[in-house]
Amino acid sequence: MPSSCDSLMEDIEDMVSSSDPTPHERQSARKSIIPRSRKKKELLSDEELQADSLIPGTQKIWMKTWGCSHNNSDGEYMAGQLAASGYKMTEADVWLLNSCTVKNPAEDHFRNSIKKAQDQEKKVVVAGCVPQAQPRMDYLKGLSIIGVQQIDRVVEVVDEAVKGHSVRLLGQKKDGGRRLGGARLDLPKIRKNPLIEIISINTGCLNACTYCKTKHARGDLASYPIEELVERARQSFQEGVCEIWLTSEDTGAYGRDIGTDLPTLLWRLVEEIPEGAMLRLGMTNPPYILEHLEEMAKILNHPRVYAFLHVPVQSASDSVLMDMKREYCIDDFKRVVDFLKERVPGVTIATDIICGFPGETEEDFQATIDLVKAYRFPSLFINQFYPRPGTPAARMEQVAAHVKKQRTKELSQVFHSYNPYDHKVGERQHVLVTEESFDSQYYVAHNKYYEQVLVPKRVEFKGKMIVVDIYEAGKHFMKGKPVEDSKPFTPSIAMPLQKGEVSGLLQVSTYMHAYTTAHSGCTSRPAPPGLHFCTCLHKKFCVSAV
Repeated sequence: MPSSCDSLMEDIEDMVSSSDPTPHERQSARKSIIPRSRKKKELLSDEELQADSLIPGTQKIWMKTWGCSHNNSDGEYMAGQLAASGYKMTEADVWLLNSCTVKNPAEDHFRNSIKKAQDQEKKVVVAGCVPQAQPRMDYLKGLSIIGVQQIDRVVEVVDEAVKGHSVRLLGQKKDGGRRLGGARLDLPKIRKNPLIEIISINTGCLNACTYCKTKHARGDLASYPIEELVERARQSFQEGVCEIWLTSEDTGAYGRDIGTDLPTLLWRLVEEIPEGAMLRLGMTNPPYILEHLEEMAKILNHPRVYAFLHVPVQSASDSVLMDMKREYCIDDFKRVVDFLKERVPGVTIATDIICGFPGETEEDFQATIDLVKAYRFPSLFINQFYPRPGTPAARMEQVAAHVKKQRTKELSQVFHSYNPYDHKVGERQHVLVTEESFDSQYYVAHNKYYEQVLVPKRVEFKGKMIVVDIYEAGKHFMKGKPVEDSKPFTPSIAMPLQKGEVSGLLQVSTYMHAYTTAHSGCTSRPAPPGLHFCTCLHKKFCVSAV
């Protein structure tokens, strides 16, 4: 629990200017740390001073992330900054819980984890969409909070939590009054998979869906400039990445707030992708992709871009879509899918469906069933409707729980009634190997259409483009046998980082060249030779020559 000297800081707006310190100032080795002298009334016993747990930066941190790839990217950045600051990312003294607010079960897991940590007398810091949207929830009382646009200040918040203080940073980042996409993209990070870089191209969206809680947390659309995104991709490839995922709450809306658009960004990124490496585009809602269909088809046909698009339909009923405020009709969705299927042969279209939205009739639901039967989506995310507190949909007349459950079951049965990959048995495919299967028996690869192909777990295949013959197909995967006379191709232009290694760290001399004046007298944070770091809640991280 927090001490009586809690410093509670809420709704701090983080104004960014060119004179602000860069994110590279936020990391330093904590090899030897000497606690500051304190006033008599604050003096600690020798035994206390020797305890690791009293010195910020020497603790172990356990981190858990729920939710989408955007949230996972935020988690990677927070882990990287903490590790670069000396914290060890493992089973630990401090729990950092990065939450998702999309569905009730995700928030339930988050809340239960907080209770578990408190029962074990761990220090708790929370992040993600739940505390951003509802910071005054009873179960968050007294906890330190990192807002979704404040992940570059995670070390400060954790440092204060270690000391027993409660700190809440929930403000928006702005430059000249314009809301920014979020924390800077050149922060240190620890990639969950060293071969895959997740890049958030924008935050928030332009919609106001009546069921969505994420909008309360992420807000309106705010896009990163193209040059920053291109530079992030370039750096990732220089660190051995061979696959990039672009993510946001709605990638199709990218750039509308800064005078550009998604195809313009994609064409710039394609120029940076090494041969054999691949780019995967994240979720886009139908309204904002409609005007770019011609260009999107060309991009999805590019050999270094997966022919894959995630376009949530949610319902095939125009009446339900209107109640959801989805801003498109079912014919718009069909136009997107039909156009891409015609212009991008073999394209994979993934979609989402909500079963039992308030007011959904049997006729509405049957229209959704018919849509799935007609298009036989290979990837379908089926969600039983959960009313999220504070959303308009939560105040609507609800469909009975047993009806929602039955519709979810019926739609799942339809989805499992067909096998989308049976016709591909016997094909020869080029696949990029990037992951390990859940059962650790295979490596996971993806073909041009981002279809999952399991291949033998041979170390020489990891991070390589290989040629396989498909000999078996399941509901969600295919199995491929490597072609004997083919040679694995290496798309990475550098050796990948080791698992757990921090991305984005520069030589100390880089700092010395750029930053020489700020806070020369502060002694709150140790630093590598020649540099002096401090953490001040009002000035973030400062650096000076000593």
